[in-house]
Amino acid sequence: MLNKATKILLWAIHLSSLFITAFSAEDTINIGAIFSLDTINGKVAKIAMAAAAADVNSDPTILGASKLLLSVYDSNFSGFLGIIGGLRYLEADTVAIIGPQASGMARTLSHLANELHVPMLSFTALDPILASLQYPYFIQTAPNDLFQMAAIADAISFYSYREVVAIFPDDEQSRGSIIALSEKLAERRCRIFYKSLLSPESLATTDDIMKELVKVSLLESRVIIVHAYADVGLKVFDVAHKLGMMEKGYVWFATAWLSTVLDSVVVSAETAKSLQGVLAVRPHTPDSERKRDFVSRWEKLSNGSVDLNPYGLYAYDTVWMVAHAIKAFKNEGGVISFSNNGIWKGVDGEALNRFEGGELLLRCLLKTNITGLTGRIAFDAEKSVMRPAFDILNVVGRGYKVIGYWSNYSGLSVLPPESLYSKAPNRSSSSQKLRAVVWPGQTTVKPRGWVFPDKARQLRVGIPDRVSYKDFVSRDENTNEVRGYCIDVFVAAVGLLPYAVPYEFISVGDGQANPSYNELTHMIVSNRFDAVVGDIAIVTNRTKTVDFTQPYTESGLVVVAPLRKLNSSPWAFMQPFTLSMWLVTGLFFLIIGFVVWILEHKINDEFRGPPRKQLITVLWFGFSTMFFAHRENTVSTLGRMVIIIWLFVVLIISSSYTASLTSMLTVQQLAPSIKGIESLLTSNDRIGFQQGSFTENYLMEELNIPKWRLVSLRTPEESAEALNRGRVAAVVDERPYVDLFLSKYCMFQVVGREFTRSGWGFAFPRDSQLAMDLSTAILTLSENGELENIHNKWLNKGACTLSHSLNSDQLQLKSFWALFLIAGVACFLALLLYCCSIAFKYKHHPVPTSSSSSTSCSRSIQSFLSFVDMKEEDEPRTMWKRKHSELRAHTRN
Repeated sequence: MLNKATKILLWAIHLSSLFITAFSAEDTINIGAIFSLDTINGKVAKIAMAAAAADVNSDPTILGASKLLLSVYDSNFSGFLGIIGGLRYLEADTVAIIGPQASGMARTLSHLANELHVPMLSFTALDPILASLQYPYFIQTAPNDLFQMAAIADAISFYSYREVVAIFPDDEQSRGSIIALSEKLAERRCRIFYKSLLSPESLATTDDIMKELVKVSLLESRVIIVHAYADVGLKVFDVAHKLGMMEKGYVWFATAWLSTVLDSVVVSAETAKSLQGVLAVRPHTPDSERKRDFVSRWEKLSNGSVDLNPYGLYAYDTVWMVAHAIKAFKNEGGVISFSNNGIWKGVDGEALNRFEGGELLLRCLLKTNITGLTGRIAFDAEKSVMRPAFDILNVVGRGYKVIGYWSNYSGLSVLPPESLYSKAPNRSSSSQKLRAVVWPGQTTVKPRGWVFPDKARQLRVGIPDRVSYKDFVSRDENTNEVRGYCIDVFVAAVGLLPYAVPYEFISVGDGQANPSYNELTHMIVSNRFDAVVGDIAIVTNRTKTVDFTQPYTESGLVVVAPLRKLNSSPWAFMQPFTLSMWLVTGLFFLIIGFVVWILEHKINDEFRGPPRKQLITVLWFGFSTMFFAHRENTVSTLGRMVIIIWLFVVLIISSSYTASLTSMLTVQQLAPSIKGIESLLTSNDRIGFQQGSFTENYLMEELNIPKWRLVSLRTPEESAEALNRGRVAAVVDERPYVDLFLSKYCMFQVVGREFTRSGWGFAFPRDSQLAMDLSTAILTLSENGELENIHNKWLNKGACTLSHSLNSDQLQLKSFWALFLIAGVACFLALLLYCCSIAFKYKHHPVPTSSSSSTSCSRSIQSFLSFVDMKEEDEPRTMWKRKHSELRAHTRN
């Protein structure tokens, strides 16, 4: 319902309406437009819309015999006059209104459009709020500011900036856009550090702008976004140039207003000088033959009064969109008619009629799918233009260069968006690209984007005044020098920064106990410190209030437990060898006995006799070599070779066994009674923790260990004493502390797994740029090896000497496989030579013949086996040689 003021306004309009006379000709379709015609966009839109209406009316295939009657109303920079113009159009039975130019007027008129069912279309009132369901009859025919701000946010994130200053007029036209900017920055983990508000529209004076820019110049952030009207925006850059804010170190972004100025007017040399290095965005319109034709017509259409910009193209396409929608409207049986039908019952507003076909025309407008000068014209389910895109510009000289493009499809790219639509969308960081930029101050080096807000004050860096583990952080009482592993890492990282960082270390603690690290990091929030440096673990509750750098060392909680004596075992003599070692050694004793028996059997009486005796001889001889106690003599050369090699192997094995067994029986074998964090969770044993660390909270809150089981320990000495005397069953601490502890105390060791994974970092206020730069510096230290050198300097204390004797491993087969291989090869070669010798002798040994082939084969085998088993001196050939020798000896005598 309309209020009393609105009733009076409607009567005033009705009585004084001299602007439009409504003709009810059937062949005339009224559409209106509301713009401030002295603005750049107002001038360009008026020319472009007139050209579009003429082109539509000259094409009979669009509206047939009907004609578009376009009326343009000049709001003259006044919101009130803009509303008056809108009401006059609504009174004159207008089917659609193009405009208004400003979002504030659009919101007011949209409420009337909702009641009267008159669609409103605008390519300049681009507040994202106007795309909401609250304004169903308002359509934005150009990409609204939500996409423009997304493009700027992506560019800011691309250059790794995290905090920006926003300068904008405090009016409805800008507020919604800045809200959209804030949302898009937050999605990329960036934020608006400060909002600098200017007086609305032309009310912003040079003095007001100077006061605001002076405030901005004292801020930490040097990334500034200007979202304003053209006149105000140019004043901002002019004043900024005079204040020296367009020099090196500053980063300036401007929204689409700047590209509109640069496209449509020739700026003065002084103005161009104040804009050097600014980055701006411009609605992207793909190249096409229709666009080129229209651009060539523009000089004649405008008579040289103003140059074309993208919003002129959107103005032209908006008129065509209305024409195509009216055509579809008529094709679906729509009739242009207006009536009030009692909608103003109780209200004096009979002059305003409802468009009966407005709902159908709105549907036709939203179903638009045509190709215009700006490319494809279509809308998604949220009434936004499909495939919004922007050019990214860099102001150089009196013009600009295009350094890239942004699209809602693929983000930042150096390729036009239309060339990417045929590919799969890719928003990965590696695919985001822009060309080189000339920044303010005529430099191609990317500015840091922030400075210290107060150059006279040093960075206040809090450090813990530790009473233990001073290798990490300590202050010399005599020289007041701060040193330690953490300090050296911080100093080295600061030294890599491309700018100077003055700082001072401030100790926290009473020197009697380690300070609470949670309280230490909270001092950043309370503004007592600008940073905290030390052995600060990066844990969840701390990251909620402060930001940390990249971890410079890994950390995690581990359990340290004392070592206890093992009970002696009656089978201790078996421990020096593993099972596989025992089995292989035993097998080789049997193999050696068997091989020597084969080699000695024909020539050595000690290896002959009944089968039982020979089996016992094989077993006895093989195992007796273990103690070098074999009593049988070896006669054959091959046998002696095998025995010599095997005795060498036995010597090595027995010496190793003796040494290992001696070590096991003389050195106390120790083992922890606690097996890991799981053992502690299932017991009621007391647990020690380092005072001041986060361990206490973790054990209680995450592992639900009751407080009565926890014992606070101040120093490593106190921890060792508590473990030795049984005050605590184990100590839970961070890995770097434990490594130092174990380098001094050998009777303890880490048990179980490392059950948390974290790291140490330096703490800074939320969204600190210095934290980001130091993170990069720490990564550089890690890559060039300097971080490892600092670690070795402070923390490489060497291992405890007892720790090596506490882990006497069993002798394994892999340590002796070469010896067994040598023995095996010797046995194989001896058997091979022996077999060749036997075969040769048997070949010259007479074999009895037989008539049966099967009997002959069997007798041959039996003959061969008998020959092998026969003692060498009993062989016929040997006996003949012996008799021949005896005969010759007798003859001589």
